[in-house]
Amino acid sequence: MKKLKLPVEEFTTPNPVTAVENTALDDLENLMTVHGVRHIPITRDGLIVGIVSDRDLRVAGALSMREKMLVLAKDIMVSNPVTVNSGASLDDVAFQMSKNKIGSVIVNDESDEFFGIFTSTDALNALIEIVRSEKSLQ
Repeated sequence: MKKLKLPVEEFTTPNPVTAVENTALDDLENLMTVHGVRHIPITRDGLIVGIVSDRDLRVAGALSMREKMLVLAKDIMVSNPVTVNSGASLDDVAFQMSKNKIGSVIVNDESDEFFGIFTSTDALNALIEIVRSEKSLQ
């Protein structure tokens, strides 16, 4: 089998839904539900400073209703999320995610500007596409 050199950019979700640090928990849950996503990059002054996953929201779900109203995205986000360059190889990024047991990475373009998010779902979609294209060559 030949080695494929696919950049992660080809399977990255560009311009994903984002939220600011002061977004309330209910608003984060609503964004995830409406847009059908499980990870939301968190911004400050247009820069990515964290990420909130559906798992983070489930943990916060154990709080009382009064406590939940006090919690913002900045309180539950993972600060300084793992970031990769859009030209990084798909297999290297997937390996890094697996090794670190994370469900997403932030993808920056060659100018180090926010490009998108690459999630475990994107990785599975890439796998499906690769396997199907290999089968069609046989």
